[in-house]
Amino acid sequence: MTSTTIAEPAPAAPSLGTRRSLAAFGPNWFASVMGTGIVANAAATLPVQPPGLLDAARAVWVLDAALLLVVVVATGVHWLHHPVAARRHLDDPTMAHFYGAPAMALLTVGAGALLVGQPLIGTGPAVALGAVLWIAGTLLGLATAVAVPYRAFTTHRVGADAAFGGWLMPVVPPMVSAATGPLLIAHLPAGDLRLTLHLACLMMFGLTLVVSLMIITLIWGRLMHHQVGAAAAVPTLWIVLGPLGQSITASHTLAATAPASLPAPYGDAVATLDVLYGAPMWGFALLWASLALALTVRAARTTPAGLPFTLTWWSFTFPVGTLVTGTSGLAAATGAPFLVVAAVALYVALVAAWLLVATRTLRGVRTGHLLRGSAVRPAVASVA
Repeated sequence: MTSTTIAEPAPAAPSLGTRRSLAAFGPNWFASVMGTGIVANAAATLPVQPPGLLDAARAVWVLDAALLLVVVVATGVHWLHHPVAARRHLDDPTMAHFYGAPAMALLTVGAGALLVGQPLIGTGPAVALGAVLWIAGTLLGLATAVAVPYRAFTTHRVGADAAFGGWLMPVVPPMVSAATGPLLIAHLPAGDLRLTLHLACLMMFGLTLVVSLMIITLIWGRLMHHQVGAAAAVPTLWIVLGPLGQSITASHTLAATAPASLPAPYGDAVATLDVLYGAPMWGFALLWASLALALTVRAARTTPAGLPFTLTWWSFTFPVGTLVTGTSGLAAATGAPFLVVAAVALYVALVAAWLLVATRTLRGVRTGHLLRGSAVRPAVASVA
């Protein structure tokens, strides 16, 4: 979708170029905020902390907070000057699912304030910022978890081979809330507030887990019956790691805070969730990561022009980052040396992926390639 296909009043000359460049701006741009923020957050959870790592993480968090402001402003300009295009995004059976990204972007920056931002802005402001962004991201995420599937069930025309990783985007935010909400529990007084927050996080954990498993089953079935499809769609397979890795992370943070939040014997029971849930799900996450990696390499080798770059490449970052935080949590809970090694190795892969995708995104913005049209539609045209 481009501005030439939408009948809208011509903008004033001073801002003509900016407005035109944002004509196709979509919610998928918030994936860049998610993918950048997870680099900082994952660094704070690593079981090994080399000198300078947290300083670098704080710099990345500041960059991510600034990026969030830029994307929010750009989204506002898009809705103000291109309302027809913005509404069409909601009606698009592919782009509509990416409306889950804004909620996760807010939650990622808010978690970063608590994990790495306190030395920079102070404990009080960090807690306040983390709480505000958690509440805003949670409310927005719960809204998308209902509204986007409702629209898909009632108005979108979806083919038998349409299932792709993007279907997870609107339903994963509650799991991000479940994983990051416990970071606020230590700053709440003991009693009803802690109990309410912990129970709410457990409920959101279940909400996303059940729906995600259904969607992942549909994606597996689509791959089995219709194969991989276009090479440009392959990066969306990595999105599946998002709910898997984030649920492992949530099982760790919920387990760690359960004894101080829930009455006996439930607090101690939930404290076992870390290993009893996290370890089996980690095995499945590694299976999916191996399949996604193999299919990505295959697509890159067999496509004449290589794997085409779109904003779906940000799927290489945030989902992998959630696997890093989940692995770090399991390592902390069990003390298993191989999990420590795995967490560090996954983090190195995350940083490498972020550097690659961020560089390609900056190049795409500079040339205008990513701003001339939808960066999602071409990538999933064969499966949507």
